[in-house]
Formats: sequence, C-alpha cells, structure tokens
Amino acid sequence: MTDPNRITLYYSPQSRATGTRVLLEELGAPYDLHVLNMKAGEQRQPAYLSINPLGKVPAVRHGEALVTEQVAIFIYLADLFPRAGLTPALDDPLRGPYLRWIAYYGSSFEPALIDKFMQREPAPITQSPYADYDTMLGALEAQLSKGPYLLGERMTAADILWGVAFSWTMMFGIVPKKDVFVRYAERITSRPAFQRITAADEEMATQHAAAAGG
Repeated sequence: MTDPNRITLYYSPQSRATGTRVLLEELGAPYDLHVLNMKAGEQRQPAYLSINPLGKVPAVRHGEALVTEQVAIFIYLADLFPRAGLTPALDDPLRGPYLRWIAYYGSSFEPALIDKFMQREPAPITQSPYADYDTMLGALEAQLSKGPYLLGERMTAADILWGVAFSWTMMFGIVPKKDVFVRYAERITSRPAFQRITAADEEMATQHAAAAGG
C-alpha cells in the first residue's frame, strides 16, 4: 500500500532544494526524489515547467497537493509531520513569531540578497520590501543574538531554512561572517541530516556535471 504521507521532492543538488531535503530528513518524512539536472537545463523543459512555470526548485507533491515556493514548502511539511516537533501548533504563542521569521526569509532576505549579489541599486527605502540591506540583516542579528535559535531554546523548521541559507551566503561572501551568524549556521550544518545531504549532493553534482559535459 502506498504511504499517503509520502512526499515527492523535485530536486537538484546544491540548490535551494537542499534545505528542503534536509528538512525532510529532520522530520523523518518518507520521500522520493524527482531529480532534475539543472546543468543540462532540465528545469526549463516543458515537463517541469508544467510543475513550476518559473523553472525553480524545490517543489513538492503530496497526494493531490503541489506546493512550490520555499517558504510555503517549509510551513507545509513541518505542519504535515508535527510529531517531529519542528513547528509550533496553531495555539502556541510561538506560532506567530515562527511564521514571521519564515516569511521574512522570502519577503525580505532573498530580495535583499539578490540586489546585493547583483550589485544593484536598491529601491528607495519607502518602496523597498526590505527597507535596506543593513537594516534587514541587523534585525536578524538582533533576533539571533538571543539564541541559540530564532525562537530561543526551541529549534524549528525555520532554523533549518535559515541555517542552510546562512551557510551558503557566508560561503559566497554575500552575508558577513559575524560570530552570531557563524555559530548559528554551525548549529544546523553540524547536524547529521545536513552532513548526509551535503555528501549526497556533492556526488550527485559531480554526476550531473559529467552528464552535461561539464
């Protein structure tokens, strides 16, 4: 009998989908990978564009539900597997702050990050979705300084999202290696789930590069 909770993760290694796979491991969720070789452009082919017209990963399918957008996926999966304890319940006082910091990733951090990486002039502060880069990052630094996690002593799915993000953005020099960010990222990247997926990603990425002639 097919497990009704089984997840299909549309995936490419060393991409934003990596964090979703780490989350699935942390949740102990049953899942299958639908792997796309982005080096070969498979994410831009009609078959995948019918899943996500933007040609982006991750995306997940659960039964009849298809979910795209990293923030929505994290909320959906953590709620789907509450026994893992990575999501505050609807009546938990931490539920609001939890949603706040997950949404902050998509609505403020990512737009600021891309402007910074592309060296683009941001919109005026009154029109910018993230105010300005230093203000956006300063709010995170202030929250994480209360630590050890975003919501204090309790680790949630939000920390998987942010820990993985800080790891790669500091690696590429987009986010400064401040002690609070480094220590926070290490709490997540030192966990067995992250270590497993990182090793698997390296192997898969090598195979993809060879298949694409890179």
